[in-house]
Amino acid sequence: MIYEDISEFASALAPGRALIALDLGEKTIGLALSDRLLSTATPLETIRRRKFTLDAARLDEVIAAREVGGLVMGLPRNMDGTEGPRCQKARAFLRNLLPRMDLPMTLWDERLSTVAAERALLEADTSRAKRAEVIDHVAAAYILQGALDRLAHIKRNGS
Repeated sequence: MIYEDISEFASALAPGRALIALDLGEKTIGLALSDRLLSTATPLETIRRRKFTLDAARLDEVIAAREVGGLVMGLPRNMDGTEGPRCQKARAFLRNLLPRMDLPMTLWDERLSTVAAERALLEADTSRAKRAEVIDHVAAAYILQGALDRLAHIKRNGS
């Protein structure tokens, strides 16, 4: 099920299972994984997009191997908070995953995640070639960490 509200998503999660985040792009999908305590996000890999069925099959493999209990999809809102064509593509991709995966899913506002990832990689003096190679899954880690921080807040405060 796709949960628009992160609190409802939190209630649907099985304890002791990791979360996976997706940063969906035109040519790639960045993946990041949390620890089982849902405290830390780690960049995982970047999938080069081909066909939906092939991309989804790779996601299936990662989810099964890592015993993932929930999925967070980055939602690329415009800076004014509105949703454009990229948001529609992200929502459609998630809806297409739904029949394949019995996982709670949610969307997380990803504004500036790629900018933050780029800045972190520049500060780490990462070469241009290496940045291009890792930017998508580093951005996915920023998306996931934002969601994890919100989940921790919900757990502590109940809201």
